[in-house]
Amino acid sequence: MLVEVKNIYKKFFGENILDDVSLDIKKGDKIVMMGPNGAGKTTLVRAILGFYHIDKGSIKVSGYDPVKQRVKVLKNISFIPQLPPPIKLSLKEMISFIVKSSNISEELIFQEAYKMDLDLNYNLKKQFFKLSGGMKQKLLIAIALSKKSSLLIFDEPTANLDPKSRDHFYDLLQGLDKQCSTLFITHRLDEIKNLVNRQIYMELGKIVEDEQI
Repeated sequence: MLVEVKNIYKKFFGENILDDVSLDIKKGDKIVMMGPNGAGKTTLVRAILGFYHIDKGSIKVSGYDPVKQRVKVLKNISFIPQLPPPIKLSLKEMISFIVKSSNISEELIFQEAYKMDLDLNYNLKKQFFKLSGGMKQKLLIAIALSKKSSLLIFDEPTANLDPKSRDHFYDLLQGLDKQCSTLFITHRLDEIKNLVNRQIYMELGKIVEDEQI
């Protein structure tokens, strides 16, 4: 099992954001996770990534604890957040750091970015946080796809992309290894229905629906 979430709880300011949530993700699962704002979707993902300590229950990713063994967990996961982080490095500095720290091919990052209509050579001196939302998202997607992870997690990945770039993104996902698992948090089910085989719906901190589609 790639991810095992068992009966987890998480409170913020006394309110249950995750309320007895259990979830398994197997190799090859292509999941869309939906639900209203505040349902707990992003909190669940961040708990799986080890960003949050849970109050109760357990999470294992490839057998590892995402908080205590976070380096090992993140080694095989790529995560694209809804809001890109305010990184103040130039693209050249950022890519160099990622190549050295994550053992990703620089050439592959450039290739994946080009497929998203992002010319990195032209933008290397620019600081990441000064790029447009669409350019930031394209670079993060290129890095995620270059990593060859076991699990790709996308939190509203096309929110800042124009229609043409969305099409390019979905075309790239069609070429993923069948054993690679994907988890999309999105409201755009119509766009990714051909890329998923499982639908999860969250509401008020609970998983209220989990079915094959």
